[in-house]
Amino acid sequence: MAHRTMHPDLERLIALQRLDSTADGARRQLADEPEHEKTLEGRLETARQRVATAKERLAENQNVRRALEKDVALHQGRLSKFREQAMAVKTNQEFTAVQHEIAFAQTEIKSHEDKVLDRMLEADDLTSALKKAEADLASETKATDAERRELVAKHAEMQASLERIAVERGSLVAAMDKTILHLFEQVAKKRNGIAVAEARGGVCTICHVRLRPQVFNSVRRNDSILQCDHCNRILFFVHAPSAATTPDASPQPAS
Repeated sequence: MAHRTMHPDLERLIALQRLDSTADGARRQLADEPEHEKTLEGRLETARQRVATAKERLAENQNVRRALEKDVALHQGRLSKFREQAMAVKTNQEFTAVQHEIAFAQTEIKSHEDKVLDRMLEADDLTSALKKAEADLASETKATDAERRELVAKHAEMQASLERIAVERGSLVAAMDKTILHLFEQVAKKRNGIAVAEARGGVCTICHVRLRPQVFNSVRRNDSILQCDHCNRILFFVHAPSAATTPDASPQPAS
């Protein structure tokens, strides 16, 4: 047996709910854009900071190495002087004292040269770390730029969607009974933008409260504007598709 034709305004209400839910989703995406941009910039700043830290550590290594090399040069100068003095000493006591200074200078040179070598080996690791940090920054910059381009495209898409919805909504609203439209808007305001709900299996699918049998039976006919006793949302029923019914004939609002 063929199902009764749905009440025209109930059909419009379902379409209106779909439009409003889609518009709400688009507006939420637009509202999230600043936070998304903040996250992208945070990722970039972290990568930049890693590069800066790697550069600072390498620069510090080089500064320490240059200071050590200056000390080596200083001790080498002293060693040359003491060796010259050793050639001119007159007594064993003076010779012993000069030899002590020569040994001390040689020990200091060896110690500082070992430290220079340590810094050179460390510099290799720090240079590798810097290259990796710079490569990571380049990769993050590329990924961030791609995400930003995607954000720009989505922004344009959402704006265009909102403009289309505004036009479609205007046409729907113009054709609706004003009292029913007012009811829709009042319920939507109180119920987080969702004013229309499917009734299925004797239950409102939004608030999940069981409907009175007579209410559910009336809702099944889709020939009047009925509300859930618990959440006040406007109810509709989706009949199982038959051979003569296309899949598109079962509208459901976004939850």
